[in-house]
Amino acid sequence: MFFIETPGREPMFRLRTGAILGELSRKSCFTDWQVRPLRIITEQNRRSSRVGRDHGMRIATITNWAYGATVCLTIAAGIAMVLASNADRVEREAVIQRDRFDALAFEVESDEAQLTDQARLFAVTGNPSHEIVYNHALAALGPVEQRVARLKDNGAKEEELRSLAEGLRWAETLQDEQKAAIAAMKTGDDATARRIVFGAEYERELERVHFLLGRFRYMLDQRSDRTIEDASMASQRLRTVSEVMVGVTALLFLFVLGFVLKRRILKPVTTLSDVVNRLADQDYAVEPPQLSQIDEIGDMAHAIRIFRENGIERQRLERERDADWHVRDLLSRMTQRLQGCESVADLFEVVRLFAPKIAPNLAGRLYTLDDRLGMMACASEWQSPHGSDAAFTPDDCWALRRGQAHMPGGDIVDVPCKHVTPDAASATVCVPLTAQGETIGLLVLENLAETHGPGENIQAYIELMSETVGLALANLKLRDALHEKALFDALTGLRNRHELADTLRRHVAQADAARTQLSCLMVDIDHFKLLNDRYGHDAGDLTIRSVAGVLDNAVREEGVAFRYGGEEFLLLLPGFDEERALERARLIQERIAGMTLVHDGASLGRVTVSMGLATYPAHVPAHALIAKADAALLRAKEEGRDRVVAAVDRRDPGQAVPAG
Repeated sequence: MFFIETPGREPMFRLRTGAILGELSRKSCFTDWQVRPLRIITEQNRRSSRVGRDHGMRIATITNWAYGATVCLTIAAGIAMVLASNADRVEREAVIQRDRFDALAFEVESDEAQLTDQARLFAVTGNPSHEIVYNHALAALGPVEQRVARLKDNGAKEEELRSLAEGLRWAETLQDEQKAAIAAMKTGDDATARRIVFGAEYERELERVHFLLGRFRYMLDQRSDRTIEDASMASQRLRTVSEVMVGVTALLFLFVLGFVLKRRILKPVTTLSDVVNRLADQDYAVEPPQLSQIDEIGDMAHAIRIFRENGIERQRLERERDADWHVRDLLSRMTQRLQGCESVADLFEVVRLFAPKIAPNLAGRLYTLDDRLGMMACASEWQSPHGSDAAFTPDDCWALRRGQAHMPGGDIVDVPCKHVTPDAASATVCVPLTAQGETIGLLVLENLAETHGPGENIQAYIELMSETVGLALANLKLRDALHEKALFDALTGLRNRHELADTLRRHVAQADAARTQLSCLMVDIDHFKLLNDRYGHDAGDLTIRSVAGVLDNAVREEGVAFRYGGEEFLLLLPGFDEERALERARLIQERIAGMTLVHDGASLGRVTVSMGLATYPAHVPAHALIAKADAALLRAKEEGRDRVVAAVDRRDPGQAVPAG
């Protein structure tokens, strides 16, 4: 650790070897794991260079005596310089002290002059403001002892202080006369006041004060001049001695350097120059010379060899860094594509495309949990994996049990997963896909290389990929769940009215494009309120669910069923004309009438429905299709229920079609 400090202050600069190495690693874009191998190479080469080498006469040995003499002369010159500096400091302090004393003496004279002026002005004009200024100035003055003590604290001699004290006492005498003049003026005795402050006696006392203060300054100047002259002469002598010693030191040092440079440095350095230039151009194919001399130049040649080896290692690390950046770029792009996926199928395709690029030596499968079967099912795979089952229960995988990556291969003995074949267990790693603490999937990766398990670097990429895929998959599933809750009725599982407008508009456009017809069936359960009141709401819910199941099965592949509200349902039948729609309506009536519903051991009786049918464009325009079907439903209920009524055709009157 190195410190550069100034006396009386905190250290201005602190430098640690570790900080230097950290700064170099940042500037060269290397992380600590990249710099560490360079340190190891340097230390190993340094130790190997010391083995088998006998230390002979070195450059330092040749110049030690000369350096010793140089150090002695330098110390002597330094002492002379320090003494000269001290003399300069004494000189500066004397000048500063003289200026300080002059300022204090001037302050005393200025204060006395101000008091005299204000007292005289008051005696002449009688203006009270001059009295006020006088009193303020007088109050600001301290006693004589205090003012003398200030100068004593600043280094004034006793003789000088006595002269000053005498002047201050005379000044106090003047102040007494000034006060008397002010008092006389205030009583109206103008003549007495003027006589006091303008009289000959007052002038003599004032001159005496100026004389004593001038003598004080003269004594200070004499002493300060002597001190400055003595310090200047001492400084000059010491500087001359220092300059002579520095000159002798320089001559001796130049002689030693000339001998060493010519005989021991210049020739080998010339030999190393070409090597250094090529290494500076990062031409690490050059071989440094093998110098036989055992001295600092030999150490330099060895250091150049170490630098070359470190450069080769640095190039290797740069290639690894570039590969790392490439993989991170792939992970970033995969994350962006995952964020743009509109469906789970899109996500599986993105993973299938990017995973083999991120980990080229790993085949893999992406499993998701099938809630209906309670199984982990393969949703996507890449590079033909063969070591894991296509479907298995979550308990068969230790990664899903533990909630963290599981890799039984390598040096650590661990239990293999049951879904992995025994021959592939040592080369397989299972990584759970989790989000918000919930496991939603699994990555099973197989190493295609001969080594057991993935390397350390690729494990970090796998973890990043699993976190990204898990979060994206969770977001898509959450979105699908919210979409399903928004568009599907919770009781029946049919679509609700929120999606009816979009679905109708889409089917109308398809009918126009294909020049086909679109039929709409409005369905209402007959006497549902009576059934609900007699058997309770649970029985009513059972009836609605059962009717909804019949409707959904009747149009599953050919149309769309909606719960329109309460006990009413709506069916859209694209491609159905009126005749075909009537046939489908009769089939639905038969199936509903044939249901046997039992609730709490009691039969709910026969359930019937009334239906209204409208067809576009045969009966009505598209915007009135639902209203026309609803009107036909009302007619069916008015005509006795349990029947299908078609809307009035544009050419023929409507007709009622009884059940059966």
